[in-house]
Amino acid sequence: MAEPSFTLVQLRYFAAAAEHGSMTAASRALMVSQSAISTAVAQLEKELGVQLLLRHHARGLALTDAGRDFYQELRGFLLHSSELAESARRAGDAVVGDLAVGCFTTLAPFRLPSLLAAFAERFPRVRVTVVEGEHAMLKRALRAAECELALMYGYDLEEDIEHVVVDTAPPYALVSSTHPLAGRDPAEVDLREFAGEPMVLLDLPHSSAYLESVLRGAGVEPVIRHRTAGYETVRALVAHGHGFALLNQRPSHDQTYDGARVVCLKLRDPVKPLNVVLAWMRGTRLTRRAQAFTRTCRSGYARPAAQRIP
Repeated sequence: MAEPSFTLVQLRYFAAAAEHGSMTAASRALMVSQSAISTAVAQLEKELGVQLLLRHHARGLALTDAGRDFYQELRGFLLHSSELAESARRAGDAVVGDLAVGCFTTLAPFRLPSLLAAFAERFPRVRVTVVEGEHAMLKRALRAAECELALMYGYDLEEDIEHVVVDTAPPYALVSSTHPLAGRDPAEVDLREFAGEPMVLLDLPHSSAYLESVLRGAGVEPVIRHRTAGYETVRALVAHGHGFALLNQRPSHDQTYDGARVVCLKLRDPVKPLNVVLAWMRGTRLTRRAQAFTRTCRSGYARPAAQRIP
């Protein structure tokens, strides 16, 4: 037998109608429309498969026998639901419990481990779980309450998502150690110098479009030889001479997994950096756990010197 799928709102509207003896009085007490009360009660009766109220035009409402029994049970349930909500509010006011944090895939290896360590040192009673994914997946996770916060880039955020900037990530060029531009001093380059050269593209939703737009903004049409969603795969392909790349996050060393070497070049072009943001759903009251994590991010996210482009 299928479980009934009535809502807490329907139960509360029915209880108000039963207590006040009329839809009109219940609507005034709850400050909602009379039609909302009537619709909720009708949906509840349909879901339960039983009539709970008798409608008398002259005498208002009367409980059926089933309605009277149901109402008696419901009063204790509604009292418990209020206690449960209060318990949740008290838990939300303590820096203790579970906190789910989303993180953009390519950001996760760079600062998330140190942020988690700093947060755990200050708030050891909070158990943090991480939801890792690309941009659209993180927005879905926020909206589905699968995570309370998300560390991500600050592009394509709709009005229902609030955010605070915790860092900026300017793009830079990546070439192999044998590339003609690799030995420059200072290690800087104009994007036009890559005109006609093959490119290795970090092929993640939104990220790829952004990186291509950086080139096109300088009047250079991308010549894409390889596409990959793997950040380290991009670096390895570049290291072995398969093309140059544009990236925003820089490791603290210039070696790839297989021991080859890449060289980072600062862009002379006036390219706007990407914002790194901590995001949450607008209008939600963040738990104290989430507020504490936000403060940790804002105070501790400045990138180490080794990750900055000289």
